[in-house]
Amino acid sequence: MSEHHEHEMQRSLEERHIQLMAIGGAIGVGLFLGSATAIKAAGPSLILMYFVCGFLLFLVMRALGEMAVENPISGSFAAYAYEYIGPLAGYLTGWAYWLMWVIVCMAETTAVGIYINFWFPNFPTWASALIALAVLTLVNLTAARLFGELEFWFALIKVVTIIAMIVIGMIMILTGLGNNGVPIGFSNLWTHGGFFPNGFGGMFSAIIMVTFAFLGMELIGVTAGEAKDPEKNIPKAINNVFYRILIFYVGSLLVIMAIYPWNEIGTQGSPFVLTFSKLGIAAAAGIINFVVLTAASSSCNSGIYTTGRMLHSLALQGKAPKSLGTLSKTGVPARAIFVSVACMLIGVFLNYVAPGKAFSMVTSVATFIGIFVWFIIVMCHQAFRKKLTPARVKNLKFPTFMYPISDYLALAFLAVVFVAMCISPGERISVMVGIPFILILTAMYYATGQHKKEAEKRKVS
Repeated sequence: MSEHHEHEMQRSLEERHIQLMAIGGAIGVGLFLGSATAIKAAGPSLILMYFVCGFLLFLVMRALGEMAVENPISGSFAAYAYEYIGPLAGYLTGWAYWLMWVIVCMAETTAVGIYINFWFPNFPTWASALIALAVLTLVNLTAARLFGELEFWFALIKVVTIIAMIVIGMIMILTGLGNNGVPIGFSNLWTHGGFFPNGFGGMFSAIIMVTFAFLGMELIGVTAGEAKDPEKNIPKAINNVFYRILIFYVGSLLVIMAIYPWNEIGTQGSPFVLTFSKLGIAAAAGIINFVVLTAASSSCNSGIYTTGRMLHSLALQGKAPKSLGTLSKTGVPARAIFVSVACMLIGVFLNYVAPGKAFSMVTSVATFIGIFVWFIIVMCHQAFRKKLTPARVKNLKFPTFMYPISDYLALAFLAVVFVAMCISPGERISVMVGIPFILILTAMYYATGQHKKEAEKRKVS
């Protein structure tokens, strides 16, 4: 494969790509299939929890956006961690985030195979997963624009489905459509044990599930190095994140829990399937299966894109083989993508031969890394601001509002989520596996002599 050694990637991702990718990053399979579990824990108060968590994570995105607009580079927060905090932070963030997306892709390709089986039950799951991974790899090797185009349509399918569900649901609530002409109203939000049926403790118990639902929002920062006009497109995408959370998460959950008593949701499958079925749409299950198929494919597509950029950035910093820092003729880090996908193939294979419990331990690392990366983003922003003169602060193109209170609120929120992970029996495994993983990465940093290389760099400079 012919390659060149320029480090500048082509800025081919347009505004519509960035906008829809921002939506795609904030809407996962969890909303369509996993929301029932969170509803069971918190009841209608889940709506408030999504609003609060969405706002606090929006503050994390604003911190990332400020840095991305001032310094739009490939590798995003891993490169910022290296520059603003130190070499070890850059090493940990880059490799941890790379591994997180490799693991996510392992799980999502397997999910694609399962969703395909809904229509073709006799087709081997491993074959579906392999075909999906091959097609998405080809897309990512072609050009960043093609990746953006595919992600645009993946996200659009999710958006159209949610908006359709909200509009149809509101018509049912207000006019009685699908309910023999009797308006359903909103009384289900408070007549089955109140808005807080399990108390504030019940609402708090959903904080982990809600937070994990937003993993992937930070992908906007990774696209900064290939975005056309990042000064315009990145701020617009990030500013719209909060409104999308209100519309897609809060809006859809409000409609679902107004139509159905919260304590009955989850006993008959996906809440989205229930809503479409109530209207008399016989193919409701098939429609939602298609949507979750695109959602899983979207996540895998984003994972291949992100792992390639992260590995490329690590190579440029001298933390991965130098050859992975080159770009193909189409301006994509082809070698870094190939290495990442090869690891994903190993993971898919292991998923079939290893016990499910072992694989769940590996995937739990991904959830821990997501929280770790958000923490690093805020710490990077703190260090970034300290290096700026008052004049530079005044001239920031996309300044974070409420600074430094915004950063303190974000850090406090992440600390609360971490404590919740530690005390929750079901989530404790992510901390028990995640912390040793970070310690192992730290040991590798010193064992491979990275600290000595960085010391030599400082001497030269």
